Amino acid sequence: MAKLMLGNQAVARGLFEAGVDVVSSYPGTPSTEITEFAAKYDEMHSEWAPNEKVACETAIGASIGGARAFCGMKHVGLNVAADPLFTASYTGVNGGLVIGVADDPGMHSSQNEQDSRHYAIAAKVPLVEPADSGECKDYTKMAYELSEKFDTPVILRLSTRVAHSQSAVAEEERISRDIGAYVKNAPKYVMMPAYAKPKHVFVEERTAKLKEYAEVCPFNRIEWGSRDIGIITSGVAYQYAREALGDGASYLKLGLINPLPEKLIKDFAAQVKKLYVIEELDDVIETHCRKIGLSPVGKELFTFIGEYSQSLIKEKLLGERDEFEEYGENVPVRPPVMCAGCPHRGLFYILKKLGVMVSGDIGCYTLGAAAPLSAMDTTVCMGASVSGLHGFNLARRGEYEGKAVAVIGDSTFIHSGITGLINIAYNATNSTVIVLDNSITGMTGHQNNPANGFNIKGDPASAVSIEAVARAVGIDRVTVVDPNDLKETERVIKEELAAAAPSLIITRRPCALLKSVKHKSPVKVDPDKCRSCKACMKIGCPAVSMSTGKAKIDPTLCVGCGLCGQMCKFDAISEG
Repeated sequence: MAKLMLGNQAVARGLFEAGVDVVSSYPGTPSTEITEFAAKYDEMHSEWAPNEKVACETAIGASIGGARAFCGMKHVGLNVAADPLFTASYTGVNGGLVIGVADDPGMHSSQNEQDSRHYAIAAKVPLVEPADSGECKDYTKMAYELSEKFDTPVILRLSTRVAHSQSAVAEEERISRDIGAYVKNAPKYVMMPAYAKPKHVFVEERTAKLKEYAEVCPFNRIEWGSRDIGIITSGVAYQYAREALGDGASYLKLGLINPLPEKLIKDFAAQVKKLYVIEELDDVIETHCRKIGLSPVGKELFTFIGEYSQSLIKEKLLGERDEFEEYGENVPVRPPVMCAGCPHRGLFYILKKLGVMVSGDIGCYTLGAAAPLSAMDTTVCMGASVSGLHGFNLARRGEYEGKAVAVIGDSTFIHSGITGLINIAYNATNSTVIVLDNSITGMTGHQNNPANGFNIKGDPASAVSIEAVARAVGIDRVTVVDPNDLKETERVIKEELAAAAPSLIITRRPCALLKSVKHKSPVKVDPDKCRSCKACMKIGCPAVSMSTGKAKIDPTLCVGCGLCGQMCKFDAISEG
């Protein structure tokens, strides 16, 4: 019986049916739900790792131990996991090893739009790409067979639309498999030069075998329609093309993206009048086609940037434009903002007030860059705020000592902030780091992390003490403050900026959306006392607005955090 499933949910089902034993991941939209759904199957061990490198190494270790293993991440997470991936390509596997990576064309929740197919090419490992939920499950299972047949890690690439759309999935039984005994094999798994050199030969021989397999594999298929137009495509772009053109074109749908076939593509191209390549982001398939002597129409017609659509393809290939009904209204812009009661809001208000340079990081607190807070100066990648502040202070030769801070979330600090803090202590810059500890991994949907004392299933687990870590790496000045106490937060930040030593401030208050958090009653405005000074608007709370010249609090949004009351000099805001 078929069930509607998200693409990510279907991948998790595929892991279960494939007999996977170990799943280790780091949450990252649009990949997060794979591991969340996997954790619902008690037959598999599922966990959140501190970062993607650790997750990948855990999966590699499980594979060497004979289990089928999986690690999941978003595209920028593959940057973090690249180190073990490239060497795992040399070692190969024992139990099947699949690395799930979800790309984000359109940058719905990401800081860049990189194309993970390049990693497969560079690491010389197979990459498969499903186009719907049914293929997500089937390709996941087939990826393990491919991994074990060719002794290789396999990348399973999704995109936002495939990961977060729903289609029918047929459920089957779980494969029962015996992992067998572990056998010591240093030439296979110890990648020092004497063993690694012959393994590179193995990788090249494996690639040649995979190229032969690509010509006949079940991942690639031809769908014949009109031969006036031939489309080579993959993933969600296949869905767009199929809907836009229907039987008015023929399709070579590629599911195995690395390595790509040659004969299959040439044979298809020879049977159509005009050849197109439709692929989101980079020209990976198109470049391959040109290398084998073909001249398809591709990126001269389609963009390297963002997502495609059915309408775009129809317009580019047929010159037809879809007509859409318009509402005829000016819909107000709704930029993303921190939630009402967000524990980060008060901190960013203070940082803006103090006029300091803020080295930022990845998380929901990145919204501290948006107006009216406008507090953040930089955001690069996970952990870069801490290391970046150290470098900034070195570059400015003390000019910004006392006038610059780094901000980083608790989960991100565990992910990759600790090593940057070690660098600050070891190489001695007078840098102040602020850990925004909201007791959860907020941006990706409230996943537990090693600092909050619960594992992926919500069971009690060892909790990292951020204070103890800071002191252990050489930071002597460590202070904890409640960010909803604006006066105390400002006092502590000023004090630590003035100190002639590196320091760590922990602003500790749980995320306002946590079910365990008990909120106060909404506050209210006394219109007779309100002087319309708009001081309460400076914190950018979505519950606060101006109505008929007076401040107004929306009781359906307000959680009684009290920040706006601390802003008001006229005592116009009080508890409800």
